[in-house]
Amino acid sequence: MPSLQLCVVIPTFNEAGNVAVLVERLSHVLQGLVWELVFVDDDSKDGTAGVLQAIALCDSRVRVIRRVGRRGLSSACIEGMLASPAPYLAVMDADLQHDENCLPLMFQALNEGFDLAVGTRYMAGGGTGDWSAQRLNISKAATSLTQKLLNIELNDPMSGFFMIRRQVLDDAVYRLSSIGFKILVDLVASSPKPLRVKEIPFQFGLRVAGESKLDSRVAWDFLMLLADKTIGRFLPVRLISFAAVGAMGVGVHLLVLGLCKSWLALPFVQAQTMAVLVAMVFNFYLNNVLTYRDQQLHGSRWLWGLLKFMVACGLGGAANVGVAHYLYGNDGMWVVSGLAGILVGVIWNYGVTSILVWPQRRKAS
Repeated sequence: MPSLQLCVVIPTFNEAGNVAVLVERLSHVLQGLVWELVFVDDDSKDGTAGVLQAIALCDSRVRVIRRVGRRGLSSACIEGMLASPAPYLAVMDADLQHDENCLPLMFQALNEGFDLAVGTRYMAGGGTGDWSAQRLNISKAATSLTQKLLNIELNDPMSGFFMIRRQVLDDAVYRLSSIGFKILVDLVASSPKPLRVKEIPFQFGLRVAGESKLDSRVAWDFLMLLADKTIGRFLPVRLISFAAVGAMGVGVHLLVLGLCKSWLALPFVQAQTMAVLVAMVFNFYLNNVLTYRDQQLHGSRWLWGLLKFMVACGLGGAANVGVAHYLYGNDGMWVVSGLAGILVGVIWNYGVTSILVWPQRRKAS
């Protein structure tokens, strides 16, 4: 049998209406190569995994990895690439918006000596299709921010359509953040050496079936990825996210306190108690959907988690006040004492809730 040349990794989540068409298209465009498709499905609720398994039974070049209890495009792509021995690895979406005709051009570029070939929308011959002005502006702002913060010289670092040599993955794998949707940014920023890059223009297509996965959590994951790649060596990215949510919780606390005092005319103690409770629920909710998105709690586990979160944060508040009071009694500098108390409270809350509320689940290898 001829040696495997290329693996195309395709992460899926609720793409049952697209995958059969995609397999047919790739079978046509990859003629002449020895290839395989590795679909990584995050336990789709629309039967995507079943459709893929039926295809795989009839085509040995198609494989399916079904992940239960785990979710995330970047981690899915990494898992799919690591599951293949192919010397060249491509990543593309399952929604038919990436032009599969670029794959032979990417393969040719790697054969010519390039380490990475990227399908780009932001160069002559490329385009974003029917994107709204708002989506285009957000994408360009994210592109500019990535280029400046991480010093990445790509026209379209936000692209999710690319092909790399296996050595690029092997060199970067232990530095990868695996956060969010921007696996290309993660790979390039994690590479220990500059990569020889070929950019290939393509027109972003129209989604045929299913729904877009873009939402506010994607934007948050992107910001956390940038944070991890810039200051992640000093602070855990989850702690950064936890602290950012806490800062927003302070604003919610003050807002509720003001409303209770001015509109409801409650006594201060009652107003403060209401503000504390609302802020705790707010912080728990955001941390559950953002900071610990991959370990998100639902149903009765959500209610039990909220109770444990409030108890832990209550103890953290006591530690905050105790440390601040002790320092203030020694040096009388209320600003320093207050900040020290906040720091202790944040670290306490983060450490205790990460153990009691969102304990790290053991992942299958």
